[in-house]
Amino acid sequence: MADISTEHLTFERDGATAIVTMNRPEAKNALSVPMLVGMKDAWEEIDGNDEIRCAILTGAGGTFCAGMDLKATGGSDAEKYRARMAEDPDLHWKALLRHYDLKKPLIAAVEGWAVAGGTEILQATHIRVAGDGAVFGVFEAKRGLFPLGGSTVRLRRQIPYTLAMELLLTAREVPAEEALRIGLIGHMVPQGKALERSLEIAAVINANGPLAVEAILRSVRETEGMSEIDGLARELEIGWPVFSSNDAAEGQKAFAEKRPPNYTRT
Repeated sequence: MADISTEHLTFERDGATAIVTMNRPEAKNALSVPMLVGMKDAWEEIDGNDEIRCAILTGAGGTFCAGMDLKATGGSDAEKYRARMAEDPDLHWKALLRHYDLKKPLIAAVEGWAVAGGTEILQATHIRVAGDGAVFGVFEAKRGLFPLGGSTVRLRRQIPYTLAMELLLTAREVPAEEALRIGLIGHMVPQGKALERSLEIAAVINANGPLAVEAILRSVRETEGMSEIDGLARELEIGWPVFSSNDAAEGQKAFAEKRPPNYTRT
């Protein structure tokens, strides 16, 4: 496995699950250049490694992410990555999953603060689990800034319009209980248990057919904004080939034989 970890990001494996940890707890895991470089490399490793079927994004030290640290972009930690940033001017947007669509399921395991850029990258994840002490919010307007991580586009599509507008325009804090109620997250667990629950969900996904899982994600992504007629046509194009795969045959055979399937991604 390639060495993906940097000073502010750790990349680990738990079987078929990749765990990407924003690791700058002394700064509430505020985004830095080393963190962004590590995240971009992590997404590419996850997509390119057939042994990885699901990923989890989390934060170290009881915090998810407090957003971008503008001071850190010019610090000594950033200097060694200048060439990487110059090679790919889009690297930071890919890291934040603004200009990069992950092909495999990504679960957010959230504890503590997940605000500003933390709530923005949350919107690029597929399944979201939070400890009951988590706090969310798109704080940019409060600071005279614009939420360029995608919130003006994604948030209103993921939660009711009027609530999305309230969160964007008031820049207020959103406790975990409210985030669950409005659908910003899907699970609320006792504080400190978000990663544990996320690993449980990942294990269930990992037992499913990987070609099917990736095709489902692709169809949901590519049909967004289409008319129903066009969307159903595209769904058929993406989904029908799965039925002729070896994995589909194996899934049916395993069901008939009452045993776990042995999927091979073929």
